[in-house]
Amino acid sequence: MDQILELNNINYSYHTLDGETKALSNISFAASRGEFTAIVGPSGCGKSTLLSLIAGLMKPESGEILLNGAPLTTNSSKIGYMLQHDHLFEWRSVRRNVLLGAEINKMLTPKIRQRADDLLEQYGLKQFAHSKPSELSGGMRQRAALIRTLLLEPELLLLDEPFSALDYQTRLTVSDDIGQIIRRSGKTALLVTHDLSEAVSLSDRVIVLTRRPARIACVVPVTFSLENDTPLNRRNAPEFKTYFNKIWKELNSNE
Repeated sequence: MDQILELNNINYSYHTLDGETKALSNISFAASRGEFTAIVGPSGCGKSTLLSLIAGLMKPESGEILLNGAPLTTNSSKIGYMLQHDHLFEWRSVRRNVLLGAEINKMLTPKIRQRADDLLEQYGLKQFAHSKPSELSGGMRQRAALIRTLLLEPELLLLDEPFSALDYQTRLTVSDDIGQIIRRSGKTALLVTHDLSEAVSLSDRVIVLTRRPARIACVVPVTFSLENDTPLNRRNAPEFKTYFNKIWKELNSNE
């Protein structure tokens, strides 16, 4: 698989009146097209900071981020960013929320409108297209947020704890649902999560970060011998416990 994203020796520090706090130290990894990578690490180690740098919302102090082999200089339309909360606006219908990114980017063409309608139908939200977000369940809201992210056909998806606001049962169902949607779309995805079970069940590999300043402690490839390889099915597979314990041990050895 060809590489879509490459990070080379990324360093970043926060600066305040009280001094400098180093957040990231010499982070280097690459993501291949169609690959799903999870990033885990202790709270406050800089996982979300790393996603913000990849999204082009901040610039590293040193190092290089390449997207399709070219330096990433600003926020790119080739990158979709899905945050912890769905950020759907109550005064807009579900369909108009889905179209918001295209509207802001002045790309609200008939083709984009049709694609929005197709995605709403494909992901089971067609009958709620003209509803308000408050009329949707938490899982349906996250699906709408994902459709909004996918609408402009980004090559890379950044997922920052996208299921953390949901209750546990809903979280399991929605992560399975959205995980399968992303797989079928063939998108490259980077997921930041505190939930090790979520990381193992969704990803092709897990990058484990140390406490701040974050370095890469190890990379754990994840493969399952399942006929129907879905996030929920992975949780019941014999390999699941092995991966979970390996990542847990690595995290605790770096505390």
